[in-house]
Amino acid sequence: MDRAALRRTLVDQRLNLPDRLARAERLQQVLRFWLVDKPDTVIGAYWPIKGEFDALPALHRWKEDGELLEQPQRRRIGLPVVNKQHKTLSFHAWYPGCPMEEDAYGIPKPKDTERLTPTLLLVPCVGYGPGGYRLGYGGGFYDRTLAALQPRPVTVGLGYTVGYLDDFEAQAHDMPLDAILNDNGVVWPV
Repeated sequence: MDRAALRRTLVDQRLNLPDRLARAERLQQVLRFWLVDKPDTVIGAYWPIKGEFDALPALHRWKEDGELLEQPQRRRIGLPVVNKQHKTLSFHAWYPGCPMEEDAYGIPKPKDTERLTPTLLLVPCVGYGPGGYRLGYGGGFYDRTLAALQPRPVTVGLGYTVGYLDDFEAQAHDMPLDAILNDNGVVWPV
């Protein structure tokens, strides 16, 4: 399997989905319902690039809902900050309107906000397949980060149905996700 070609094809398909906005709205609902009974108070997310699903609106609602519930510990959202030397990610507090700057790859990241340790981590999927395995962009940032995080957060892949690969074969270093959600609902675990 030529993973680089597969990534290009999947990103192109995602960018050209004629109904991507409708699919994004459905996935917003799926994610919001999925989060309802989760006890987590710190969720790591990502800044969407290349047509990825934007989870931040659903997470902002989750954060606001927690404030209405008067929970003992407020809910927090973290976005990744790249450690270019170790090719890992740390997560820093994000909220609408917080100061942002571009990282080494041109992706917005929180500027000078508190470092957080997520107990639940949302992971973007270029593609995904059986067993909870995902295809990312090939940099290995999430795999290395998950291997180093202690305790390991619950990992949830997010993607559109077009990214499903029935015959996807994981590589030895790939770490399976705990769950995968798409615009049709929960696709892993089945």
